[in-house]
Amino acid sequence: MVVAVRNFFGFVEVGKDGSWVCTGDKKQKRETHPDPMLEISRQVGILQSYLEQRGAPLPKGHIIGRIVLPNPNCRPAYSIAFQPEVISFDKWRELKPEWKGGVSKWIKDAFHGSKSEMQDESYQKLSFILSTSPMWDRLKLKGGRKILGEFIEFKGNQDDMQALRNLKRSKVSRFIIQKPTMLGFGRSRIQLLYSHRDYRSEGASASEWNEVSVKANTGFLFQPSNSKKPLKLKLSSAVSLTLSA
Repeated sequence: MVVAVRNFFGFVEVGKDGSWVCTGDKKQKRETHPDPMLEISRQVGILQSYLEQRGAPLPKGHIIGRIVLPNPNCRPAYSIAFQPEVISFDKWRELKPEWKGGVSKWIKDAFHGSKSEMQDESYQKLSFILSTSPMWDRLKLKGGRKILGEFIEFKGNQDDMQALRNLKRSKVSRFIIQKPTMLGFGRSRIQLLYSHRDYRSEGASASEWNEVSVKANTGFLFQPSNSKKPLKLKLSSAVSLTLSA
């Protein structure tokens, strides 16, 4: 199952172009969001294709998508609420009592087959593939905004790129960007802390952090998971960057 959680607020309806339009209490405030149905369908297709490439093809319809709208102040239109893929707040609330007995029914329904089938070799292979599949990189910006996607590369002058050339995904798991420090003649530098990737453990202690100094205008490219256009950002606008293996 592929699950997308959308914290929409207000009345939600489908726009003319298929996007979802949220209207808050003040009717003049409208927010437009890409069609979650289209996004979840695309993600299901990506997962299906990925499993096929890894040698574990599944029958069509075996992987399903669900869109959860957990905000009690979200009022989806009829055309949205009665889509089988959509779990509105009311449906979500009805499912909560089932948690006491374990997994909710709508999660159980995502897995077809009996217990013996789940123990079959094909399911063991599927479990292994999913446990070793890549995850999104996680970027945290100033102001608290977090973006999932893929870090592409650093952008800067020749000296900075030389200093950053060995900080690759295979060697580094996380970056922390410190506040710029002023040097002489109005120049500023950024201290970029990084931890080496250690497949034996998670996280890094303070003594395991290394640092490199680059100019404050050094940037990087980051591809958000929900966009086709990469973001070009400055390191000074970011707080941290966690890289998947």
